[in-house]
Amino acid sequence: MEQSVQYGKTSISYTLSRSKRKTLAIEVHPDLRVKVIAPNNASLDSIEEKLIKRGSWIIKQRRYFESFLPRTPRREYVSGETHLYLGRRYVLKVKNTDKSEVKLKGGQLLVSISKRAINTTARDVLAGWYKSHAEKILTKHLQENVKLFRSFSIKEPPLIIKRMKKRWGSLTSTKKLILNPELIKAPVKCIDYVILHELCHLLHPHHGKEFLQLREIIMPDWKRWKERLEQISA
Repeated sequence: MEQSVQYGKTSISYTLSRSKRKTLAIEVHPDLRVKVIAPNNASLDSIEEKLIKRGSWIIKQRRYFESFLPRTPRREYVSGETHLYLGRRYVLKVKNTDKSEVKLKGGQLLVSISKRAINTTARDVLAGWYKSHAEKILTKHLQENVKLFRSFSIKEPPLIIKRMKKRWGSLTSTKKLILNPELIKAPVKCIDYVILHELCHLLHPHHGKEFLQLREIIMPDWKRWKERLEQISA
């Protein structure tokens, strides 16, 4: 069941479930959901009191996960718009020609739509181009970054490129790496940051002290690129 509690000016929504456990557990998930697992005999007042005490931590965790949310405003895919590729903005120019293709020229992203492709849109052509480049570049950066973990004897995880609404990257329970193709719009260092972050999870599944120490060793300037990623607006 879903509840909410007020922490200062922030309303914290959470789902509540009960079990035979003796202590109350609060979990903040990557999709920003807050889950509370309480003992069967715990009163709602005591549960909310605990949530308020942990309010600062809950908000901090949600802000952390929010840094992985792609921020892509609505696009009309018409000439004059700006679109990102590897951190640089390009002015979109759409035209009808004999062949559907995308080219980068100077500061322009030239999208050609075949006159014969009646139902094809600029969005379709550009999405295909982004996906193709994402597959090549994300694969290349995974192969390069996994080398930094040689001393830990980890293997390169299987890569899945999949569009996600709320994550830039994720490591599954079966240790497969999922990367959002939207990353192709970010600077290469931001791509490295997401990949290295997830590779650290191969050794430390959570965000405890050991994980934080490893991330600092592997990418000392990670904060800079995390902040840059948060500013990405495609």
